Amino acid sequence: MNISRVSHLIARLRGWWTVKSGLHQDAYLYLTAACFSFLMWIGAKEHAQSLWGEMSLLPYLAGAGSVAVASRLRRKVNDSVRFVVLVVVGLGVILAPLVVETTLRAHNLSGHYVQPEVRVIERSGSILLGLHDPYRSFIQNGHVVNEVSGVPAYESFFPYLPLMGIFGIPSAFVHHHGGFLDARWTMTAFSLVVLLIALKLSSADKMLKIRIAQVLLVLPTGALFVVTGGDDIPVLAGILLGAVLLKRRNNELAGFVLGLVAAMKLTAWPLTLGAPLVARKKDGKSARVILGSWATVTLAVIVTPFLLRAPHAFVVNVLEFPLGLAGVASPAASALPGHILTTLYKPLGHLLGPATFAIGGYFIFRWAHRNHPIRLEQLLRMFAVSVSVMMLASSATRIGYVIYPINLWLWARVLRD
Repeated sequence: MNISRVSHLIARLRGWWTVKSGLHQDAYLYLTAACFSFLMWIGAKEHAQSLWGEMSLLPYLAGAGSVAVASRLRRKVNDSVRFVVLVVVGLGVILAPLVVETTLRAHNLSGHYVQPEVRVIERSGSILLGLHDPYRSFIQNGHVVNEVSGVPAYESFFPYLPLMGIFGIPSAFVHHHGGFLDARWTMTAFSLVVLLIALKLSSADKMLKIRIAQVLLVLPTGALFVVTGGDDIPVLAGILLGAVLLKRRNNELAGFVLGLVAAMKLTAWPLTLGAPLVARKKDGKSARVILGSWATVTLAVIVTPFLLRAPHAFVVNVLEFPLGLAGVASPAASALPGHILTTLYKPLGHLLGPATFAIGGYFIFRWAHRNHPIRLEQLLRMFAVSVSVMMLASSATRIGYVIYPINLWLWARVLRD
């Protein structure tokens, strides 16, 4: 009975939302974003997040008020007004806070106005610029350590795949010549360019394109991460472009793009591995071999040299540390079920990840076999659920990864047949 009531409530909310115009929906979204910004301002423990909340509150409120007024005055230019407000709000919640926070960081040696992942990416960029390997680990007294002098132990690890390091190269290059360039600018520029390309290639209507841009960059699901950290936004932008190319049946380029994104971070692997299942040629025939070959070769060319150079260090950095198995506590560990269970009983840390992969993989295989041939929107929804489960079950993950299922679920609607 309770499940029936919940389903009925969700259906009513969906019906209430869908009858609203784009301007009305934007007003509610910006107002909700303003409430979130206020909570971040007064409640965030990190300076970077608190400052973003303070600076983004007014732009979100102004955006909500603008589209609310426009919905009553200028109904015929709905999309035009929404686009203008989107750009103005974006400048207020991304550009202005990013300028302030990177400037404060440049004059603040304590590094309060940046999250650890930015420093890690910049350090890896400096190492790559010197043609060295960013994957390092040492064994001392039977424990894995990976210390760089002067930084916390968890910042010594590089828990990404090699291509993520390129975002730190411009910063390192400028720094070597006596200047300063925060890696967040590089990641933001990349994300914006890739997003614009994906939207240009997409056949979705203007209303849905604006919604994609809002969720990926302008709402707190994007802006907060762009300003304070940013490493997941380039990955999501690349996944979106790969999905759009899949939809257009440009399989070679889709495989290349997904291979590149998979060479940045493991969070891109689910869709990269699943993409061959939905790859189709123009005539409707399967193109899994074409797409899979392009993705595999692209990924292998980038990753293999680093893997062969120091296999153990690579595994420790890319797999063991993010999963909480390297003996060093990660600041990314939010109080989610998997982390709580691991805290109560530490041996579970070695079991939850593999068990979730195995059980989840079994059900995904059965689902794929039962629903063959799979459509792209089905694949996106399935991975939205899978990422949510992994986020909840992992012993060391962060609540911020919720932006993956949110974006995947939205794209499933936009890219459906």
